[in-house]
Amino acid sequence: MDEPDRRENAVRRRAGRLVVPTERAPADRSLLERSAIEELSHHADPWRVLRILSEFVEGFDALNEVGPAITVFGSARATHDDPYYKSGIKLGRALADRGFAVITGGGPGIMEAVNRGCHEAGGLSVGCNIELPTEQSLNKYVDLGVEFRYFFVRKNMFVKYARGFVIFPGGFGTLDELFESLTLAQTGKIEHFPIVLFGSPYWRGLLDWLEDHVLASGAIAPEDLQLMTITDDPDEAAEMATRPLPVKVTEPREQTGERRADAK
Repeated sequence: MDEPDRRENAVRRRAGRLVVPTERAPADRSLLERSAIEELSHHADPWRVLRILSEFVEGFDALNEVGPAITVFGSARATHDDPYYKSGIKLGRALADRGFAVITGGGPGIMEAVNRGCHEAGGLSVGCNIELPTEQSLNKYVDLGVEFRYFFVRKNMFVKYARGFVIFPGGFGTLDELFESLTLAQTGKIEHFPIVLFGSPYWRGLLDWLEDHVLASGAIAPEDLQLMTITDDPDEAAEMATRPLPVKVTEPREQTGERRADAK
């Protein structure tokens, strides 16, 4: 690659099928904030719907053949010497050994660790990256990568193509994904969807707060706390997340298209 090409790549980034200047505002910000011109024209949002639709189509097309998979969330800031990074590698391997693909956000930290473990064990390592103001590129252990502009489209893919979640320690993004998954399970939007918290020292305070304050105030029911399990062992996390569907179910799983367990 010659010097002009390097300069060109330095100021551009991938965004779905497009390459856009790095200084361009993320699509989510454009969607949620209205400029003065948009207020006058009222044309930008209807056309943006087509872009959102195309992103759903591209995501469905790319991930439709992934097969059984587990989505794993966790901090992008974990370093290679972090014990949770090392556990992420072990989890990725354990899931691959069970015949499951892994789906992560495709970035660094815990995401990279899980993708790495799965990739090195011969499993399918999937990354769903997101356009951010500070570029976050796909890690090198991703076998199948999809880049998204919109958080809500990306989050739909995390659920639609997975049979369960494992959630490592992380920041606001990880907490957002945890509580969205709990809300979907609590409201019956996803059924038999294991939600495994990895790292009891990290999560215990949150669980105690939910029990002592949220449950005590009547804001949730006792059974809502049973939506989560917790472990510090990668093999146990893999076993929890991949437990088979109950033998008796009345409806196919909408998220994965699986048939009823008793169907012939």
